[in-house]
Amino acid sequence: MQILRSLLVVFTLITISGIPLDAVAQSGSDPITPRDLWAMGRVGAPAISPDGTRIAYPVTWYDVDADRGNSDIWMVGIEGGDSVQLTSSPGTDTSPAWSPDGKWLAFVTTRGGDGPQIYLLPASGGEARRLTSAEGGATGPVWSRDRKQILFISEVWPEGDEQADRLRTLSEGTTDAKIYDELMYRHWDTWEDGMRSHVFMVDVASGVARDLTPGPYDTPPISLGGFQDYDLSPDGTELAFVRNTDVPTAVGTDNDIWVVSTGGGEPVLLTSNEANDTAPQYSPDGRYMAYLAMERPGFEADRTRMILYDRGSGEHRPLTEALDRSIADFVWASDSRSITFTCQDRIYRSIYRVTVDGSTLEQLTTGHYFAGPALTPDGRHIVALSQANDMPSELFIMATDGSGIRQLTSTNEGLLPRLSLDSAEVFTFKGAGGDDVEGFLIRPPGFDPSKKYPLVYLVHGGPQGAWSDVFHYRWNANMFAAPGYVVLSVNPRGSTGYGQQFTDEITRDWGGKVYEDLMNGLDAALERFPFIDSTRMAATGASYGGYMMNWFEGHTTRFRTLINHDGVTNLFSMYGATEELWFPEWEFGGLPWENPRYYERWNPMAFVKNFQTPMLIIHGGLDYRVPLGQGLEMFTALRRTGVRARLLYFPDEGHWVLRPQNAMVWWETIYEWLAEYLKE
Repeated sequence: MQILRSLLVVFTLITISGIPLDAVAQSGSDPITPRDLWAMGRVGAPAISPDGTRIAYPVTWYDVDADRGNSDIWMVGIEGGDSVQLTSSPGTDTSPAWSPDGKWLAFVTTRGGDGPQIYLLPASGGEARRLTSAEGGATGPVWSRDRKQILFISEVWPEGDEQADRLRTLSEGTTDAKIYDELMYRHWDTWEDGMRSHVFMVDVASGVARDLTPGPYDTPPISLGGFQDYDLSPDGTELAFVRNTDVPTAVGTDNDIWVVSTGGGEPVLLTSNEANDTAPQYSPDGRYMAYLAMERPGFEADRTRMILYDRGSGEHRPLTEALDRSIADFVWASDSRSITFTCQDRIYRSIYRVTVDGSTLEQLTTGHYFAGPALTPDGRHIVALSQANDMPSELFIMATDGSGIRQLTSTNEGLLPRLSLDSAEVFTFKGAGGDDVEGFLIRPPGFDPSKKYPLVYLVHGGPQGAWSDVFHYRWNANMFAAPGYVVLSVNPRGSTGYGQQFTDEITRDWGGKVYEDLMNGLDAALERFPFIDSTRMAATGASYGGYMMNWFEGHTTRFRTLINHDGVTNLFSMYGATEELWFPEWEFGGLPWENPRYYERWNPMAFVKNFQTPMLIIHGGLDYRVPLGQGLEMFTALRRTGVRARLLYFPDEGHWVLRPQNAMVWWETIYEWLAEYLKE
């Protein structure tokens, strides 16, 4: 085990104090490369010290040749200046959390070699000491106000679960076999192993930990969780947590908030809503709890509202009904009188504030993408992550009214100035039914408006999602533009950030209005931007975006080629192999054998006779959301109808490509394929 040394390893980061966010632009000439993308430090959410003078935050760096990443904890002053590296270990150090007196920094690390565990670092300098030795790991530290206890999450073998008992017995033998009686038997990229996540409380002095949420349920749940799904009351006597007791969880979204005494006893159900309730957070004075809630069971993209629970009266009162947006993350003011939160707002993520009496709901920022807001204890400043198409995430600070935005960290200042990164040019057009739809354009390096450029059209996944003004580490618009292409992104029907009705209008209409929006967006871009060569166009997307590539395949010949990453191909076989079954049941109106209408209507495989556009298909063997068979079915259909196709298969990747060396292959294959069809 490597010894952690605090404040000894220093790496200077140039701080751009006083520079507005809009002024941070890159003016280099080099096109960004895959290695550049993976050489960038990725900044995590801030944690402000109790005295309001320091900010701890994680930064992750990747080594492409070693095919791995490493995270460490850094610190910067509230006024900016040089950042200081607090941890330096070959393991991953993340999730910094200050003790209420500011003397200790708890964090999660893998340095011990037995999975993630919680360590304590003296804020005044010195070596970190290990706090937990949980068999199932320890993550997500939350301090008690008296500094004596810390909450954390760990995996345990639950009691009273026959399937879990059977899986445990098999795992202790010489076979890799697994036996299941219940859904969900796998999720995202992992087969169910029988263990359950529980909330523990560990005594800081002795290291003794207690399970506060025993039972055969995941706490927090594995699906549709919030940004933090457990919290400790200010007096330390009550734990609030999120749990889904629907059996099987694969067919329900009924996450609920429960409370239990930290001294033991039976949990009490706090929410009776049959849809998704998440992210309970006590007010600092203990009077209230705020949480997030949806209204429609079985729908993962319903509008997320903020609810205020009065612990004295028992009243649950909506706070954000007037805002037709979904709340993402939030933080209480220290005086318990207001809550600051973020939500998707067109291609941005804006910061808002609402007072607990409901008298004021105001938007504090616009035109920027913020996440992970934190408030200084004196209530004067907000610190948050911000990013854009031409800037990776960094920490920014502003007044609590949203004014005076300035940058605190500049993690990639040694790399960004030489890169040519374009900012998003936003435009609107008329989509299906004459509704306004938004898109944005990215120009290639060395752009010359007198020349004609090939187009790469990006279609987002979800389908209830959105392209945002972010520096995406996978679907990075400037990476697609780097070889000399104009990149078009559109947020059609189903996109979030434009009101709930706009989001709802893709359900049971996967190839309808959304397809019309996308085609109208393409026409609008060709008219607005005469430098696009309409004879050299490609389209690409992942997940639902991959589905749309398959839909394009059967419905248009406008593109020279299509690229489909982990896309849905056959709605019938997709239902039988995916894991969260409530998703297709909501989107297509029920079970496919009871109500096949929409499964048939929007199934790309029903249009194989029209296939003729060459397609690159990419799929991960560990993708259990859109299982491998979906990509294989499309590859087979294309080749058997004589259409050129190529299959790129990653046996060790799930729904996303996460390993650096796999990402190199991903980009190289895409660049080669696009060049074949788009270069003159």
